[in-house]
Amino acid sequence: MLNRRNFIIGGAGLMTAACATKFDWLTELKKEYPNVLMLVLDDLNNWVGALGGHPNAKTPNIDRLAAQGTTFTNAHAPAPLCGPSRASIMTGLAPSTTGIYGHVHDNDIKSANDKAAQSIFLSEYFKQHGYYTAAVGKVFHQAVADGSFDAFGGRVHLFGPYSPTPLKWDKKGTSTDWGAYPEKDEQMPDYDSAQWLVEQLKMKHDKPFFMAGGFLRPHVPWTVPQKWFDMHPIEDIQLPPYLKNDMDDIPEIAKRITEFKMMPTTEWAIENNEWKNIVQAYLASVSFVDSCVGMVLDALENSEYANNTAVVLWGDHGYDIGEKNRFAKMALWETSTRTPLIIKPPKSQGKQVSAQPVSLLDLYPTLISMCGLPANPQLEGRDITPLVAKADTQWQHAAVTTFGPNNHAVKTDRYRYIRYEDGSEELYDHKTDPNEWKNLANLSQYQTIKQDLRKHLPKENAPWSPVSQFRSNDYFRAITEKAVGKTL
Repeated sequence: MLNRRNFIIGGAGLMTAACATKFDWLTELKKEYPNVLMLVLDDLNNWVGALGGHPNAKTPNIDRLAAQGTTFTNAHAPAPLCGPSRASIMTGLAPSTTGIYGHVHDNDIKSANDKAAQSIFLSEYFKQHGYYTAAVGKVFHQAVADGSFDAFGGRVHLFGPYSPTPLKWDKKGTSTDWGAYPEKDEQMPDYDSAQWLVEQLKMKHDKPFFMAGGFLRPHVPWTVPQKWFDMHPIEDIQLPPYLKNDMDDIPEIAKRITEFKMMPTTEWAIENNEWKNIVQAYLASVSFVDSCVGMVLDALENSEYANNTAVVLWGDHGYDIGEKNRFAKMALWETSTRTPLIIKPPKSQGKQVSAQPVSLLDLYPTLISMCGLPANPQLEGRDITPLVAKADTQWQHAAVTTFGPNNHAVKTDRYRYIRYEDGSEELYDHKTDPNEWKNLANLSQYQTIKQDLRKHLPKENAPWSPVSQFRSNDYFRAITEKAVGKTL
């Protein structure tokens, strides 16, 4: 076993003098390899206080972390669906490279195709370089891949409380539901995940650690104890922006890709006077998981690792809570792709905010760079430590989100460009239309802009891998059945 001193001496030379000069906090890291604490939240959109995504959001603990690091307000998921997004983040490869466009069993990721087979999971890379690795909860899509961490605290295979109960919505194909339940926080799996991380942070570690906590909230069902609903009185709830004829100017393929009949629509929620109740339940779920994050942050601050641990918090994609006539993820619009990303370096420089477009695919190269580990040449994301060091650094890149073969969204600082596999397009100017209500793709004056944005599209579109499945609507069922060669 490498002891910490030998590990440090062996790796310090990997950091160049140029990097040490450019980033003061990286100079400090030459003295000692930092720990990493990664907190993953499921289906969290930008309804976080520090991101200003909703006026009723109450997230004091996530906001506390944001005050200590860099908050990326224009961060986007590799895919607007848990399975492919997390597989992409943990392998460092885009969905268009691995062919993982739908859900995938954690242990099947590396059998997706040849490039996936060559990948090294993020946690494995840290392990190979002398780190102790530990995880709890949902880090990959189901839990963690076998052998990807030294220690695993388990995950309850329920999205809701330990004893789920139907409340308002019971359609097959979704666990969507909302309401105050159960009685106590201790009846929620996320509470136990937080406590497991707390115990890990109390332990004496003789090596640097890479620790990951995967929390289930605010994934549906939006059910948490009453006290979290009380934080968001129904009479104070503000509804998100909604345009009834929003879908009149989008391509037909966009409607087919984003149709999920098992989910409630906004029109249904309005007619049944449930929209405010759903918004309240989502906000309550976010506040609950924020308290779990707070328990872990408190434990870190009270530990011997407080001053040498990088903390990163991210959600796996966004979520519509009534925008676009839907309560769902699984789309290439802003509300489904955008998600929080907060990075606090081990030697924090304090609060920064970056509006530059970044992808969660960038996490892998960024974390290993931040820790002074050698670059992994297989990775497709970008090292965004320059933005962590200086938030307004010049940045000429875009964030790409993929939902099925050859269906991509490109997000820059101003535009969102969507191109579907049949050549159909959407284009939105966020300077004048932040809600993406007016599709500009067919207007002649935007042809040059579209041409520039197309340069960011993936050059490779791997076939849908047979180990990946998604059957939640007719469009994706047909593609999945073709890939696996049978009717499902």
